Amino acid sequence: MANEENWVHIANDHLSAAINPFGAELSSLKDAAGRELMTNADPAFWTGRAPLLFPVIGVTRDGIRLNGQHYPMAKHGFARHSTFELVTHEATRAVFSLGDSEKTRTSYPFAFRLEAEFRLEEATLVMEIRVLNRGEVPMPASFGFHPAFAWPLPYGERRADHRIVFEKDEPTRLRKITPDGLIAEARRDSPLDGRVLHLADDLFTEDALVWDPVESQALTYGAEGAPQLRIAFPDTPKLGIWTKPGAAYVCVEPWHGIADPEGFDGEFVDKPGVFVVPVGGEKVMQMTVTLAG
Repeated sequence: MANEENWVHIANDHLSAAINPFGAELSSLKDAAGRELMTNADPAFWTGRAPLLFPVIGVTRDGIRLNGQHYPMAKHGFARHSTFELVTHEATRAVFSLGDSEKTRTSYPFAFRLEAEFRLEEATLVMEIRVLNRGEVPMPASFGFHPAFAWPLPYGERRADHRIVFEKDEPTRLRKITPDGLIAEARRDSPLDGRVLHLADDLFTEDALVWDPVESQALTYGAEGAPQLRIAFPDTPKLGIWTKPGAAYVCVEPWHGIADPEGFDGEFVDKPGVFVVPVGGEKVMQMTVTLAG
């Protein structure tokens, strides 16, 4: 659902952004010259741009289990297919909100509010998510960011010269994803060259690269000698990087949660990566994208 006429725009002297209320999805991020920094959403590959993953990430084996009862749950949850309310719109800031409804309670029986704030601070886009528990019982949930950035970025460098550089060493072997989207018991060797991921299509023939855990809270994406994106994710302990081979985007996906592991049949609250929001409380997670150089 592109519906570009419905997109909400914010801008300053450095960046401009557009957010689709359907899914509160960041749909465009441009530099001061109007060059697009995000995916072209080519339907031959993937029409998504930056879905918000809530209240699950990835695939579940059989929905989610709460107090012994199973609830159906779509891949990546329902937020990305829900229309958010625009609650604040200023020149450089927009806030969207999604609350529980009769429909959401059929798969996730909690009273929640999911707030998504987008604001521009000089050459940085700040995306801040607040998961609020408005009910009378503790509320388990997962959340993930999923923005797709242009590959190559629009600065004339070759696609093959783009790379991702982690801020810290990443010694952990990566998670493997099964053909049906679950997390395999076995792990895969890391493709990093020191802290550098040299981007290439053949990295993604077996789905996403998944760091669980990820030691870094920031990375840099782009080609040396050209403007690059510095991406920070201080509140999410896992990271996926993904594309479809041949596509003009690469997704950098900070997650607080993960797909179901193979054989997992426990309670949702016991699933790896799930956090619990206390009654009346909230969980805040932030991701920032800075155009540097």
